[in-house]
Amino acid sequence: MEIRAYQESDISQLISLFYETVHAVNKQDYSQEQLDAWAPNEEKALKLNTWSTSLRQNITYVAEMNGYIVGFSDMTMEGHLDRLYVHKDFQGQGVASALVNKLELKARELDLHEMDTEASITARPFFERHGYELAAEQSVERKGVLLINYRMRKKLM
Repeated sequence: MEIRAYQESDISQLISLFYETVHAVNKQDYSQEQLDAWAPNEEKALKLNTWSTSLRQNITYVAEMNGYIVGFSDMTMEGHLDRLYVHKDFQGQGVASALVNKLELKARELDLHEMDTEASITARPFFERHGYELAAEQSVERKGVLLINYRMRKKLM
């Protein structure tokens, strides 16, 4: 597996990976209505523009295996881990850990002392295993539908 910097040519694959992952992996913890609000198919074109900008502005890494993108993650310059998604067929293979470790290393290089994220119900155990602590449970509204997530923080040494 190779972890590399995001390139603009990756955007379409990342959007597809996001939609597929949310609808396949997160269905164990969220209803279909919640999944459709979180990742509505009709917003793919809009996401191409908004995500292209934010992924460029953030520190963004892509995980590749045999030339195929299997995951991605990004962090703001202030240490907010914004997105972490791993393809449904590559769950539990160390992809997310490699991406988060790379972002945490970069955060330390930037002399940040803490990282935070908003973890889904599905992702919360992963972040807990990586030393993130629960700060608050949140109810987020998307398209009139409530989704539970967790604000989590990690002190960096």
